[in-house]
Amino acid sequence: MIPGGVDGGGALEPWLFDIPVVLWIAGVLALYMAWTIGANDVANAMGTSVGSGALTVRKAILVAAVLEFLGAYLVGGHVTDTVRKGMLDMEIVAQHTDLLLYGMLASLASAATLLLGATRLGLPVSTTHAIVGAIVGFGAVGLGVDAVNWGKVSQIVLSWLTSPLLSGVLGFLLFLLTRAWILDREDPLGQVRRIGPIFFFYVFFIIGLVTLFKGLKNLKLDLALPEALLGSAALGLVGALLGWIFLRRVDVTAVDASRERFSQVERVFVVLQVLTACAVAFAHGSNDVANSIGPLAAVVSVARELPLGSKAPVEPWMLALGGLGIVLGLATWGHRVMETVGKKITELTPSRGFAAELAAATTIVLASRLGIPISTTHTLVGAVLGVGLARGIGALDLRVVGNIVVSWVATLPIAAGLSVFFFYFFKGLLG
Repeated sequence: MIPGGVDGGGALEPWLFDIPVVLWIAGVLALYMAWTIGANDVANAMGTSVGSGALTVRKAILVAAVLEFLGAYLVGGHVTDTVRKGMLDMEIVAQHTDLLLYGMLASLASAATLLLGATRLGLPVSTTHAIVGAIVGFGAVGLGVDAVNWGKVSQIVLSWLTSPLLSGVLGFLLFLLTRAWILDREDPLGQVRRIGPIFFFYVFFIIGLVTLFKGLKNLKLDLALPEALLGSAALGLVGALLGWIFLRRVDVTAVDASRERFSQVERVFVVLQVLTACAVAFAHGSNDVANSIGPLAAVVSVARELPLGSKAPVEPWMLALGGLGIVLGLATWGHRVMETVGKKITELTPSRGFAAELAAATTIVLASRLGIPISTTHTLVGAVLGVGLARGIGALDLRVVGNIVVSWVATLPIAAGLSVFFFYFFKGLLG
């Protein structure tokens, strides 16, 4: 007997009152998880754009909502990990499907609760680490310590260092190059007109790679590296042409005052920054929606007695549920973490925000291709730190940075502890 009143002999009928209670609980918890993902992770894509003044909070939420939903619904994937990131031994899991059901409900509840608390405090944390910590918690207690893939856990812990370090170094270098090539020149506006198309080329090139390696990977395009590079380079050339046309329309002769020249230069970086942020938002929606619908898909597979493997089928209503939850999170609490990332770590201008956003996108591309486990949240925060350090340690609010680092380290153990509590709660409620 499956919890909720469905016997093992038949498939579930898709009618309102025939759907078992456990599926309703899983659906509500998945929506709750997606809502907290939208509330916390919107800063990954739009925090620097808001902080630099490139977009208002309202515009950032509207742009991110559209792109996150499209990424989640259109390319969120037809299958998803039964257990996120292969954290549990599937042979052991297959012998205890009832415990997997309770564990997935517990994982959604605990990860979402942790994200809710972090968002309330304005702390950007990794949603992937939250759900992974939750799965490790119920797995170690409910299935046994041997069921947990501790090698994967160590990779996650290592990403606390690799994610911000890689993006921080890139952000530092990109802003130094921007300052040396453009901002510190006698004629920054004329300089940006001359070399601006190179920036546009690189931005469109990275947009292509982010989309292929992250945003569209669930469509199984399976492009070889040379093909992906060639297609992205072609997109880059289109971007360079568009940039050249755009920059030709900037009237240099009419600008005399130094402040006005820099204002014109920063407007160019506004365009570049928003373009990069849009690509990151689309890729984020397509990937991180799995943190909410992955456990939901596992619960549905168990309840419907489908063959339990490492992957579970994802139905369109699940993707829509995840996308809707992300959008609701953006619209309600998205501004809290955006303020921390965009304004509290260091002061951002469009040129600084552009360097940070592009560094984060480049790191995502490199890590995806090299198979390095990273967190999008940690990557973006690391890039902002790198840009701040390029102006000196005094440009950073070290108190805010310290609070963020503590929240990163605490994510896994807190999620695991909450998961143990919710595991026994749902086991007692439904068992």
